[in-house]
Amino acid sequence: MGAAMIWTVAAGAAAALASWWALSALSRFVWRPRAIARAFRAQGVGGPDYQFLVGNLLEMKRLIAEAAGLALDAGCHDYGALVQPHLRKWMALYGRTFVSWFGEKPQLFMGGVNMVQQVLSDRTGLFTKNPVNDHFTRGLGKGLILIDGDEWKRHRKVVHPVFNLDKLKMLAVTVSGCFRSVVSDWETKLEKGNGELEIEISCQFGEIAADVISHVAFGRNHKEAKEVHLIQKELQYLVFYSLFNDVLSHISVFRYLPTKNNLKMWRLQRKVRSILINIIESRLAAKDTTGYGNDMLGVILEACAPEQVQNPLMSIDEIIEECKTFYLAGHETTTQMLTWTMFLLSTHGEWQQTLREEVLSECGNEIPTGDMLNKLKLVNMFILETLRLYAPVSLTQRIAGSDVELNGIRVPKGTILTIPIKTIHRDKELWGEDADEFKPMRFENGATRAAKHPNAFVPFSSGPRACVGQNFAMIEVKVVVAMILQRFSVTISPKYVHAPKDVFTICPKYGLPVVLRSL
Repeated sequence: MGAAMIWTVAAGAAAALASWWALSALSRFVWRPRAIARAFRAQGVGGPDYQFLVGNLLEMKRLIAEAAGLALDAGCHDYGALVQPHLRKWMALYGRTFVSWFGEKPQLFMGGVNMVQQVLSDRTGLFTKNPVNDHFTRGLGKGLILIDGDEWKRHRKVVHPVFNLDKLKMLAVTVSGCFRSVVSDWETKLEKGNGELEIEISCQFGEIAADVISHVAFGRNHKEAKEVHLIQKELQYLVFYSLFNDVLSHISVFRYLPTKNNLKMWRLQRKVRSILINIIESRLAAKDTTGYGNDMLGVILEACAPEQVQNPLMSIDEIIEECKTFYLAGHETTTQMLTWTMFLLSTHGEWQQTLREEVLSECGNEIPTGDMLNKLKLVNMFILETLRLYAPVSLTQRIAGSDVELNGIRVPKGTILTIPIKTIHRDKELWGEDADEFKPMRFENGATRAAKHPNAFVPFSSGPRACVGQNFAMIEVKVVVAMILQRFSVTISPKYVHAPKDVFTICPKYGLPVVLRSL
């Protein structure tokens, strides 16, 4: 074959490849989104128009930027205009159920609790977790929260013993031990001052939660592990920034370009991995003298160490991912639960006094034990109402694994299913006309009877994929709240600005400054 013929064949192949790529791109970014939008409209499901390549990301970015300078009155708990202005706008225009576009991917916003329950209660594996993108997965860790199917069952078998009853009974001791030094520091400063101490308490709660997670997960290696917390916190902000500021980050090729943001994320991810590998290797090396330990890492290594188990349930790489997930997810949810509970305590003096009386009645001035915590009914109701109004995660997502019908709506395979926790928690048809108000007594008869639907309360999700660490978080919050109520009165600082923001979890944009007074 001559050179001319070779070049002709090569040019033809290149032209065919280019044509195939162009047709694939047209199908993915033009024809399919338009066909899906038409199919949903035919069923009465509207939504904002799809924009080529970026979907509705530009409008989302613009609306979020416009809301950046807003603030609320401290008595207003409906923060949707600040953290989800796009969802608020589209729900007002198109109703509780609508379709928006994350790039070329359709997102079905499910505002009805029956549709949500159909997805969350599924046990067939039809609705998988949404990994968002590689940055999100690497930052959070591909652990229990993001994996599916047999892989999830295998991981859960290993991790579940960390949350058994005996472990949780000891958690109150761990939390009080970590928090005692903070309390002592506050008391010392109050003695030296004029009887008042103003502190930014959300940062303090973040440090306490990191300390608790470090002790529970890594035991004797807790000091090295706390560095993981600091790095993952930085990663969390970088990933969130890339999602809503880099509108092309949803296209896989752009996530592998050596941009400044990507290079920084890759460097931090390598550092987290290096720290965790060093901790794991030190445990493996010391197993004959000190054992694996009684913490989370020790429990996992006991079940998975290749030296002892012929077919370990998890590889070293999987153990690293599970450690990352446990650290970030456990730390963030607990920090924000503590923060918003303290915000509501400091703005509702009458409830603060009522809860203090209960704590002193059941615990006296002693360190709260597990049995004491079980008797704090009003404290429990208060925390549940806090979770209703300020759930750490405002929405969660699944992906339809095949074409499916949800509450009478035909949904195509690959659709992202958005479960709006915040919206469901404020639905007046479910919670009554006072749904936007803070009323802990609505939980007097338990979470399943607080609303008109038994599944209207989903701060930790529900069904088979409900948060495995929810009891862990509740115990930690109760211990810290009880210890504060035993010793201090708390009021909101005049400096506080009520501006919740979303960085995967709902947190106060300017922190939570409060004024402590010794009782």
